[in-house]
Amino acid sequence: MSEFNPHTPETEPLPPLVETEWLEQHLNDPDLRIVDATVQVKLWPFPRVRSGWREFKRSHIPGATFADLLKISDPKRPSRTFTMPTEEWFADHMGQLGIGKDTRVVLYDARENMWATRLWWMLRTFGFDDAAVLNGGWTAWQLEGRPVSSKPCVYPATRFIPHVRPELIVGKEDVLTAIEDSTTCIVNALGRRQHRGERKEYGGRGHIPGAKNVTAWEILDRKTMRYRPLEELRKLFLPMMKAERVITYCGGGIAASSDAFVLHLLGHQNVAVYDGGLMEWSADRSLPLERGD
Repeated sequence: MSEFNPHTPETEPLPPLVETEWLEQHLNDPDLRIVDATVQVKLWPFPRVRSGWREFKRSHIPGATFADLLKISDPKRPSRTFTMPTEEWFADHMGQLGIGKDTRVVLYDARENMWATRLWWMLRTFGFDDAAVLNGGWTAWQLEGRPVSSKPCVYPATRFIPHVRPELIVGKEDVLTAIEDSTTCIVNALGRRQHRGERKEYGGRGHIPGAKNVTAWEILDRKTMRYRPLEELRKLFLPMMKAERVITYCGGGIAASSDAFVLHLLGHQNVAVYDGGLMEWSADRSLPLERGD
C-alpha cells in the first residue's frame, strides 16, 4: 500500500535547505516528494559501492520513496563513477519517482548529505529548481526521535520535462583550462590526506594544480550531519566566494556536489561540478597532479 495522502496542496517554493521540523510538519503535503538517495560506500582497501535500498526498506522517513543513483547515473559508465546521464534517461527516472511539474522535492540520505546534494545538483542541471536538501538527513531525523516507517510509498508517475543547464557540469578540458584562469577557483572536496598526496584512493595521488581544499566532511557537524552555521561556512569558502567562477571536484562528483550546494547556499552564482572527478583525471596520465597543501 502507498502512503501517498492527498491533502490540500502547498504552493510555497522550497529553499535549497530545509530543516527536520519543517519536513515533519509537511509530511502529508500532496505535492511534496520525499526522496531517499542513499548510497553506501567503503573506500578501503578499494572503493566499493552499493545501493542504500536494503536499509531504506527497513526504516525511512514516512512517505519517502527511494532513488537509486546507481541506476539513475549514466548506465554506459562504471556505476561507481555516478556521471550525469542523458536528459532522456534522467527524465524517465524522475517521472517514475513522481517528480515533475507542480511537485516539490525534499532529498535526504543516511550519510553525509552528499548523495542528497548530488541528486539536488542533477535536478538543477536538468532545470528543476523546486527541490531542497534535508539538513542532517536521516541522521538528524533519527537523533531527534522523529517518526519513521517501513511502509513503501509510490508516488503517481508523471512527466519530467528537462531544461538542461550545461554550465553546471564541466569536463576535464574545462578544468585544464581553469588551472591557468585566475578568475576561476578550483575546489577539492576530498579529504586532506588525499589532497596532500598521502593517500591514493582514486587512481592518483595529490590534487589538481592550484585547487583549494574544503572537504565535504568539515562543512558538517559530524554528530548531527547538519551543515555548519552559515557564518562558519562563509569563512571556509571565503576565497571561493571572491572568485568569479568556482569548479568543485572530488573522486566522482558526489562530495563535490555538497561543496557546490553550500556555495549556492551562500549565494555564489557561478558554480560548476567537475563530473568525472579524480577518477577520470588520474586515468589520463597526461594531466597534472600536485602534492602538498
